Amino acid sequence: MAAPGTAADPARAPGPVEALREIGFWLERARAETHRVKAYRRAAEVVAGLTEPEVAAHAAAHSWQELPGIGPKTAAVIAQACAGEVPAYLAELRRAAAPIGAPGKPLRQLLRGDLHTHSNWSDGGSPIEEMMRVAAALGHEYCALTDHSPRLTVANGLSADRLRRQLDVVAELNERLAPFRILTGIEVDILDDGTLDQRADLLAELDVVVASVHSHLRAESEVMTKRMVYAVANPHVDVLGHCTGRLVTGGRGTRPESTFDAEMVFEACRQYGTAVEINSRPERLDPPSRLLTLAVEMGCLFAIDTDAHAPGQLDWLGYGCERAVANGVAPERVINTWPVADLLTWTRSHS
Repeated sequence: MAAPGTAADPARAPGPVEALREIGFWLERARAETHRVKAYRRAAEVVAGLTEPEVAAHAAAHSWQELPGIGPKTAAVIAQACAGEVPAYLAELRRAAAPIGAPGKPLRQLLRGDLHTHSNWSDGGSPIEEMMRVAAALGHEYCALTDHSPRLTVANGLSADRLRRQLDVVAELNERLAPFRILTGIEVDILDDGTLDQRADLLAELDVVVASVHSHLRAESEVMTKRMVYAVANPHVDVLGHCTGRLVTGGRGTRPESTFDAEMVFEACRQYGTAVEINSRPERLDPPSRLLTLAVEMGCLFAIDTDAHAPGQLDWLGYGCERAVANGVAPERVINTWPVADLLTWTRSHS
């Protein structure tokens, strides 16, 4: 799949802002170090803030490095783009980009959207509009914005007031981005007693509610099982996020799976119509294959999501699709293969 901003003719030279953002996309997709990504995205914002005469003046004077946040590498990209060339580093990243999850490609082509993403309103790295424009460019018909809930302070979770303000922002963006649709949502914390970390009246207004455990992941199996079943049975919950909480690799280190009675939890998902998330993040790969197979056997619905915290991570759906195909998930059981009207009819039927 092409990156946003990549023309059908790869020889077309992008503008400097487009080139810098596309480099950021490829670096995020490849899980590059955060500081490298930020350097290119910061430079893109600096150039985007210039007037056309200012851009022309810096291009003529070769003075890009005089601007704050622009170093030799980003200056080279800007200069080459201003000269009508495809920047050498961008061309290199395009050539190096390998397909993600090739065995899952047929299923990936059926996905209409992503139901678990984050913006810089919580712990994501980019504004809502940038995330959603990239989602649209990747071919999504819709994408749910699911920033964190208030008690996850380490992730700058949204209070009720901030969430209401975000709903206004999403409404305005939907007018400009149509026919692409941003679905309102939240990744709400499942608290120790199984209740949810946001007001019920607000949850009822949202298009998609993903419920996840982020605290006390090492609780005893019986305690965790009751906690998860209680949450899954909540009529506002549409998707059970990264159910084991495991980390198999990545900069945060590894983390073992939470222990719980998977048959009981997945039976609750089936009974109450809550989809089990297939989390596509490479460091999660959650649920593990044995549990994914069990959920299939028990007749659960699924949501294949990226849990993206940056634009380039929105292209990770292939990882989840590959695992879904390998474990026998039927496409019609994946709720984000459904048209948006059918999806919203289903989510509203819960609450």
